[in-house]
Parts: sequence; C-alpha cells; structure tokens
Amino acid sequence: MIAPHGGILVNRIVEGDERERLLANVKQLPQIEVDAWALSDIEMIGIGGFSPLEGFMTKADYDGVVTSRRLKSGLVWTIPVTLAVTREQTHGLKGDVALAANGTIVAMLHLQEAYTPDKTLEAQHVLGTTDHTHPGVKRLETIGEVYLGGRISVVNRPKAATFLPYRLDPKDTRRLFAERGWQRVVAFQTRNPIHRAHEYLQKCALEICDGMLLHPIVGETKGDDVPAAVRMKSYEVLLASYYPKDRVVLAVNPSSMRYAG
Repeated sequence: MIAPHGGILVNRIVEGDERERLLANVKQLPQIEVDAWALSDIEMIGIGGFSPLEGFMTKADYDGVVTSRRLKSGLVWTIPVTLAVTREQTHGLKGDVALAANGTIVAMLHLQEAYTPDKTLEAQHVLGTTDHTHPGVKRLETIGEVYLGGRISVVNRPKAATFLPYRLDPKDTRRLFAERGWQRVVAFQTRNPIHRAHEYLQKCALEICDGMLLHPIVGETKGDDVPAAVRMKSYEVLLASYYPKDRVVLAVNPSSMRYAG
C-alpha cells in the first residue's frame, strides 16, 4: 500500500492534557464562527483526510496551489484549503483564535498570517471559469475577503449525525485494507448516485486492483444535487447485491464538494 500523500498521515485532533490546556484560556481568545464548509475542512484536516496539511493554507502555499498546483514544499496540490473571514473579523487577531460552530468551540487556529487573495485569479486557475453561475465562483463571491492561515488543533471534533456505520477515518480505512491484504487499492469519489458509466469504471478497476473504496461525498454540495441519503442508498444496493463484498469498502467522505480539481 502506498504512503499517505506527503509521507505522513496527519492527526490534528488533540485529547487529554493538551486539549485541556488549549481550552483553559478559551474565554480570553478571539472567536470566529465558521460555516458548514469550513467545519468540514476542519474535520478533514483533523483526521488526516487532507494530509499533509496541518491547517489552513498560508499565503505561500495558497499562491503555489493557485499558480502552479503545488504547495510551497513542491508537493502536488490542486485546490486551496482556506479559511475566509471579513476584514472586520481580522481586527485584533493574533496568536490563537477559537473556531466555533453553533456556539461550540471545535478548534484552535494557531494564526500565522492573514492575507488578501486574488479571487479572480483563483477562479480562473482553480475553477477554470469566472462565470457567476458556477457554484465555486458563487462561493468565492460570498465568502470573506481575507484568508487566515495557520495550523489547527481540533478540540471538539464535529459530531456526525448521519451514515454512522460508514464513517471511517483514513487510519481506519488503511487498517482495514491491511487486514484484507490489499496492496493495490482504487478509490472512487463521487457526489452522484451510481450510473452506468460509474459502474463500468468500477468494474474495470476491480479487474486490476485488490479492492475498491467507494467514497461518496456527504459534505456541502449544490442545493439541486441529489440528496446524500439517496446517493448512499444506491451504493448500499450495489454492495448488498452486486459487488463482491470482500473486495469493496463503502465509506463516506465528509468534505464539501469543490466543483473543481
């Protein structure tokens, strides 16, 4: 089995004494309420789903990704992972910043810098368009004009309410693959229900690989996308009656849909 992207599976979820230390002075820290998109990014960074990222991108990483599809280290990375805020929210920010969702502190941002992105350039290079009807462009137009960069420490992992049997972190899937003796694994990530083209690709993959990870996105998507519950049902049917059970793993991907890549 190949190594995680960048060579190390990141874990930014803190527990025990370290968690208590970070929470001890939280009332004295500036606090920012994050949206569902940022919340899913926090979870993905925390569990290593965005390895080797340990937090939200600083300007050097962001610029490299936008212009050359590489992090500052030279590692290939094609889509920015950023935390957007309004300019007003940046006033007085320094050191640690508490990130909250629905009033609960979920993570500490160890702020390294605040910077102003060129959103038009980001849209052109990452999304391939500046069309205002594109969901990614729409999002860029509505989020804050300043990005905050820095490592994060997740102190309260977002609680999942759906698809609990299929919530497998990267460390869990890698352990499962190893237990099954899979060396060559193909992953299929989608936001759509299964259709014939998907079926064909997946069957071809199973002919040359030891196993397959079906990895449907269940984070934030467009309002007119097929609901996640419907998409998951289509995969459950396939698993129950079509695909070889010992060669396929179904696990949800909690990230938001980027509509780019």
